Amino acid sequence: MSLPRKYLPSILSLRALEALDRLGSATAVAAELNQTQSAVSRQLKALEDQLGLSLFIRKNRRLVLTAEATAYADEVRRALGQIAQASMKLSLNPAGGSVNLAILPTFGMRWLVPRLADFTQSHPDVTINFSTRLEPVNFSNEAFDAAIHFGTPNWPGCDSLRLKSDSVLPVCTPDMLARQPIRSPQDLLALPLLHIATRPEAWAAWFQAQNAEVTKVTGTVHDQFSTIMQAALHGLGVALVPDYLVAADVAAGRLVSAWGGPVETPGAYHLVWPTEKTQDHALSKFRDWLAGQAESEDDPLPR
Repeated sequence: MSLPRKYLPSILSLRALEALDRLGSATAVAAELNQTQSAVSRQLKALEDQLGLSLFIRKNRRLVLTAEATAYADEVRRALGQIAQASMKLSLNPAGGSVNLAILPTFGMRWLVPRLADFTQSHPDVTINFSTRLEPVNFSNEAFDAAIHFGTPNWPGCDSLRLKSDSVLPVCTPDMLARQPIRSPQDLLALPLLHIATRPEAWAAWFQAQNAEVTKVTGTVHDQFSTIMQAALHGLGVALVPDYLVAADVAAGRLVSAWGGPVETPGAYHLVWPTEKTQDHALSKFRDWLAGQAESEDDPLPR
């Protein structure tokens, strides 16, 4: 479909608008775009002239976007991100394409990456680009094709593939357990409990699974499983972590179960992607391969 030129402003003008909305001043825009302030002003004026409406209000010698222009800038930002993503895919791998994937740090490194050699051998034409994320991805304004998420995959406008359920185990050093014998789940409250920021209710759910009446669970909070595992290994407390992450440490005797065996958690790991990208060539290959890896619990996890 061919659109009138009026509705296809120049990339320079659109970049100036997006940067002004984000940075708040024409001086900052000029510095970021490596242009003069007068050049930025001309681009913004050309955009107003082309659209036939006012986009800015002058306040104290500063340009401020109107409410309508702010909403327009947000859509422009998403469009520019899509253009940049498409250009990167084409330049890096013009034949097979690529997948920009947001991963949870520890799960990505310990579960996904060791398996990727099989994918690259089967699909050498597809490139997988990683970026770690702890929070849910906003696909509308972030340049990701898919994300690995733990929990319930109820993101609007997205589809998902279940990868792996999760069972957690409370672990600590043998010395800590020797100093403080544990005769019931409630006895763990006498020890420092290590919490993971992305699962604030994990300990409460574990105590509930043990039928232990606990009203309040306190302790220190850590941002990643890799951090919390190191804290446990150095005797800083009891960590509640996925059992496959600590299997090697438990087998080597560096860590021991503080109480009982693994307890399955309500959530699971999923691959999540925007519905409109379901037919993307590279993503389809990666998703189909992941489906063959999902819930392969009978085989030992690669270390």
